[in-house]
Amino acid sequence: MKAKELAERFGVSTRTIYRDVDTLSLAGIPIYMEKGRNGGIRLLPDFVLNKSILSEQEQNEILSALQGLSLVGDGEAGQVLKRLSAIFNKTAINWLEVDFSDWSFGNGYVFDCFKTAILEKRIAKFDYYSTYGEMTHRHIEPIQLWFKSRAWYIKGFCLSKQDIRLFKLARVRNLSVADETFSKRDLLAPRPDTGSDESHHKPDVTMRLSIAPEMAYRVYDEFADTMVEKQPDGSYIVTVTWPEDNWVYGFILSFGEYIKVLEPEYLRQIIKDKAIKIAGQY
Repeated sequence: MKAKELAERFGVSTRTIYRDVDTLSLAGIPIYMEKGRNGGIRLLPDFVLNKSILSEQEQNEILSALQGLSLVGDGEAGQVLKRLSAIFNKTAINWLEVDFSDWSFGNGYVFDCFKTAILEKRIAKFDYYSTYGEMTHRHIEPIQLWFKSRAWYIKGFCLSKQDIRLFKLARVRNLSVADETFSKRDLLAPRPDTGSDESHHKPDVTMRLSIAPEMAYRVYDEFADTMVEKQPDGSYIVTVTWPEDNWVYGFILSFGEYIKVLEPEYLRQIIKDKAIKIAGQY
């Protein structure tokens, strides 16, 4: 292309184009200029991106990252993946499969809305149900989709609370992304007074659990080897530290008669009381 054509296309002067050509050449791009009637600015005919810019490992990392994004319903990432696969002359390896159907609510609608709001710096509006079932309407400047304590959250600056808050995706309703945009804040810096609209910031509890042999499949599915001691009778002693909340109580009760809390003593009493209440329903 002629320098004049490039200048018009990018809205700069021809002098800027010449400077940019020099910069690209110094960066290792085989770009050169030919004078004369049929001259112009050219790339070497055999130039391909993957031989000059990125190493083999870097190419694979980019394709792997794009594949991960495409798995959460990002159509644009899928298109970019196809294009870069062609440029790199590689076939993207299907190394990862993810199913978010338990939290994505209709083909990832909630996830996609928050992703759009984060990338485009747009206000997100939604109704939110607290731990106690109380509904409030929130406007937030979203920062991150965050996986914490076995669940997905949106971290954002809540305009009503004027502080960073966490909201569990499962409790978000009537989500919309407004046309209103916001300026970037230093929202990711640690702040000692950061609050949360979730109750998962509870003290951790270290539990010793005795689990019957019939639940072996769950022991191996849900606990790391370092947490498990197999006993001579085939049962398991599991030592695990988790935030203490209703999820933990429900998790223990889900084992039915095949589990016993050994420690701490107060947790034994909590589970006993809950089991009595459950029996009282019948």
